[in-house]
Amino acid sequence: MKKMKKISLLFSLTLLMGLFFASCDKDDPVEAFAKPNVTVSTEVNDVTYGATEQSVDFSVSYDSKLTATYTATGTGVSVTNSSGSVTGNTVTINYDAGANAGAASITLSVTDTEGQTDDATAVISIAQPEFEVQVTSNISENTTWTSDKVYILSGRITVLSGATLTIEEGTIIKGEAGTGANATALLVARGGKLMAEGNADAPIIFTSVADEILPADIAAGNFESPNLDPDINGLWGGVIILGKAPISASNESGDVSEIQIEGIPTSDQNGLYGGNEPTDNSGVIQYISIRHGGTNIGSGNEINGLSLGGVGSGTVVENIEVVANQDDGIEWFGGTVNVKNVVVWNVGDDGIDTDQSWNGTLDNFIVVAPAGHAFELDGPEGSMAAGHVIQNGTIVATVGERLSEDLINVDDNSIVDLKNLFFTGISEGQKINRVTAAGVTFEGIEFDVTAEELPNHVNGDVPAGVTAGSGTNKADASVFGWTWAGKAGALTGL
Repeated sequence: MKKMKKISLLFSLTLLMGLFFASCDKDDPVEAFAKPNVTVSTEVNDVTYGATEQSVDFSVSYDSKLTATYTATGTGVSVTNSSGSVTGNTVTINYDAGANAGAASITLSVTDTEGQTDDATAVISIAQPEFEVQVTSNISENTTWTSDKVYILSGRITVLSGATLTIEEGTIIKGEAGTGANATALLVARGGKLMAEGNADAPIIFTSVADEILPADIAAGNFESPNLDPDINGLWGGVIILGKAPISASNESGDVSEIQIEGIPTSDQNGLYGGNEPTDNSGVIQYISIRHGGTNIGSGNEINGLSLGGVGSGTVVENIEVVANQDDGIEWFGGTVNVKNVVVWNVGDDGIDTDQSWNGTLDNFIVVAPAGHAFELDGPEGSMAAGHVIQNGTIVATVGERLSEDLINVDDNSIVDLKNLFFTGISEGQKINRVTAAGVTFEGIEFDVTAEELPNHVNGDVPAGVTAGSGTNKADASVFGWTWAGKAGALTGL
């Protein structure tokens, strides 16, 4: 009998527990939370590439009992607030437009604390700014480029003989990417003229399409690139000026009075330079900054920042800056042009390069940390022998890990007078490579080392005119405040 009572009691307890849990299931069902819903809530109008501080709104709904977070990814744009918590029912995503025209997009994904997610994509049309002008053909008639526009070089653009290209102060010219025969450059052919007259308050900028500098930056006095470092090179070609002044060149047949400039394919006859007009006039080039150029056109063959081939003394070349060119800063190929007030900063080969009996003067200049020679000064290549003067310069041979291969490199037949030059930042192994060339003279050359260290930086006996010093003879750096190098502090203390 007791056994039956125990069974009855157990049954009753089991029944009561079943009724209890059944009651719980009926009164407290598992709560279901609504899945988030994301839509694009504002129409995205066209934006121009390079535009900053743009935004697009997304509408978001999610269960009020939960919290939610978002992530945003961009294609063709740079999202500036890529993740965060959702507050309210609108998420605003801020972005900067990319550097190229075309379709772009932003995708917003929202996830609640239950792990439920939804997303939506806003499509954005990136347009070329109205102020940009695509230059696709040679300049065959007198043309003016104005400072309210940005001119995009789509290839090698030539100012043809008989035509004059005038570039207003403060104008920006950008070269598209291209190598080999497709390298972009501005070429002034013999008989053509370039009137590029910037000033210290509004220089003319030659740069790459990857550079986001705009006319508003120049107007505001901001001449530095807003996005490219000053050591990025090889993004486009460079500026090439050709004239009819004498050169010293030869080929297998002997002396020649004209020859093809390096960096231009021989198939392009506009690349010829040289002649018999010492006072030839290719125009006025002043207050220009040439940046991020020097693209390869072939094995070991790059375009210089500024190439001057057979340019005559009637041409004005003053106040020039070359920044981060893959090859040389400025190279002269014969000619008679005089050049004044130059800065060469962070180039990938020689700072100053002279060839083919250039017969002019470089006066007042600064060269900072070229990867090749500070000076590559070659002799005549034909029977015509003429020399040049390089004077009043400051050369910084080493900056951090950037150092010049050597200081002065000349040939046995080089003809050049070097006057009042100050070399500083000199590292071990940097030297004058040759002091026995009969046509090379040294006057007022100071090395920022001790007298005991000086012989270590000369290959041979220290010549008269080369001394240890602290910069009695050097460039007047005060005239370079307008340059990117000057504004970036690269010339401080020089």
